[in-house]
Amino acid sequence: MMIDDPAVLAEVTAAFYAYEAALMGDDIPAMDALFHDAPTTNRFGVGEVLYGIAAIREFRHGRGGSPQRRLGHVAITTYGDRFATADAEFFREGSTRRGRQSQAWVKFADGDFGGWKVVSAHVSLEGDGH
Repeated sequence: MMIDDPAVLAEVTAAFYAYEAALMGDDIPAMDALFHDAPTTNRFGVGEVLYGIAAIREFRHGRGGSPQRRLGHVAITTYGDRFATADAEFFREGSTRRGRQSQAWVKFADGDFGGWKVVSAHVSLEGDGH
C-alpha cells in the first residue's frame, strides 16, 4: 500500500479545504455533499454526539452556522487510494483555546472531489487541565 501518493493526497486535500470553506460559509448543501450519506456516518462535536447522517443534517440546520475559526497545523495522510485521515488544529475567533478536528475520509464511486467523503468526524476543544 502506498502512503501519501501525491495525486491521492491532492484530491483529499482539495476535499478537506472545500469542507472548511463550506463550514465557514455555512453552506449546508456543500457540507452534506462532503459527508457520506449513510446511517453509519458519525460526528462527535464539542457539545453533541451524532450517529448517522440524518442526525448530522438535523444538527447543521438547527445551529445557525459554525463559530468562525482559523486553521493551525493540518495533517492529511492517505493510505492507498481509498482511505485518508485529516487532523487539524483550529482557533476560534475571540478565543485562545485550541480546537482539534479529526476526520476519516473514504473514496466512493460518486460525488465531487473524486468521490471523497467524510465517514467519521470528531471535534473538540482543549480543556483547562488533564
